[in-house]
This record gives sequence, C-alpha cells and structure tokens, in this order.
Amino acid sequence: MTLMEFFGCTFIAFGPPLAMFTFTIAKDPIRIIILIASAFFWLLSLLLSSILWFMVIPLKSYLAFGLVFSVLFQELFRFLIYKLLCKAEMGLRRVTDAGTHASNSKHVLAYVSGLGFGVMSGAFSLVNVLADAIGPGTMGLRDGTDMFFITSAATALCIILLHTFWGVIFFSAVDKNNYFQLLWVLGSHMLVSCLTLLNRRELYFATLIPAYIVMVITALIAYVVVGGTLSSFKEALKFRRTTLVVTE
Repeated sequence: MTLMEFFGCTFIAFGPPLAMFTFTIAKDPIRIIILIASAFFWLLSLLLSSILWFMVIPLKSYLAFGLVFSVLFQELFRFLIYKLLCKAEMGLRRVTDAGTHASNSKHVLAYVSGLGFGVMSGAFSLVNVLADAIGPGTMGLRDGTDMFFITSAATALCIILLHTFWGVIFFSAVDKNNYFQLLWVLGSHMLVSCLTLLNRRELYFATLIPAYIVMVITALIAYVVVGGTLSSFKEALKFRRTTLVVTE
C-alpha cells in the first residue's frame, strides 16, 4: 500500500512536468542545457537563503522569515538567468522549432527556464515526503492526516506549473518594462508560498484552493503574454482529421 502511495504521489507531482519535458524539451539538447542551468540557478537561490537563515540566529525559529527571503532570492536568480540568456540569445536562436518566428525564441527560453526552476523546487519540496511515503507505515493511524501525502504532491505540482508560467511572464515583463506583471509574479509567488504555512495546521484546502486559483490566473496571463487569444484557443481545440497516404 505504501508503495502505491509513493508512485501515486510521484506521478501526481511529476507526471505533467515529465510530459512537458518529453514533448517540448527532450528532443533539443540546447533546451536541456537551459533547463539544467536554470535548475542550478534555483539551487543557488536556495543556498543563499539557507546561509541567511543560518546567520540570523534570532529568527531561525520563524519559518516565515526564511520563506520570505527564499522567494526574494528565487526571483533575483530568475532575473540573473534572464540576463544570462539575453547575453547568449544570438547563439540560442535555434532553440525555437523550425518554422517558428524568431521573436518567439524568448518565450521558449522563458518556458524552459521556468520549468527548470519549477522541477527543482518541486523536487526539493517533495523528495523527503516521498521517502517517508514508501514506508514503513502510513499517515493517519495515530497522528496526522491521510491527506498529507496527496496534498503535498498536489502542492508540488502547482508550484512547478506556477514557476513555468512565472518564467514566461517575468521574461516578457522585463523586456517590456511591464511593472504590473513583475509585481504579479513577485506578489503571487509570495502569496502561494505563504499559504503553505497553513499546512502546519492541516488547513490543506485553505492552501490548495487559493493556490490553484492563482495558478489558473497566472496561466491565463502567460497565455496572453505569448500572444494567445480566444480565437486561437478555440482553434487549438478543434478536431483535425489527418489523412494517411501510403506510397509504394
């Protein structure tokens, strides 16, 4: 039973990101490099926030203190990876698919970078939980709730997708000096992160429902940022019949 719980939570959290990686990144070595580089930048932000938390001894017992500065460092390093990719933009033009307009290359870079941030963030937030989920025993027998593991997986998935959308919005906002979108990225990141503090009181629905609402809004903003419209969305949902031609 614990093994089933382990694989179930793993696929909830990392199933969609794995599909995104497989269909949009895995075939292009440049995108894989950018994904790994952005994940490394997220690790650097975690390192700095950990050092700060370790140095400020009077506030070490306050989880909110470390959380707030962790969010700030993550956004700082998102900006640094943006600057790095801008300097290498001419050499990374081929990151776009054949036939894709060159102006969309930054959106692709932002998407890949955001996914790298998200996957590393999700892995760090969930790896210890998954290690406990495999056993022995399970939650909800004497202490805690049996919703803990699945809630942790759903939260990790939300954070991964949010980082992907935040990356797209952030890169575009910096390019266009759109301060509203920058504030949305920082504010929504801070909000969702602070909502997770409610998990200590097992108020999981008070965390998940607002977080997923923020995720949907952020996804819509990212969709508009890359040039998406209602008509293009309807067109994408249309069924297209394909004809198989066999030649001898």
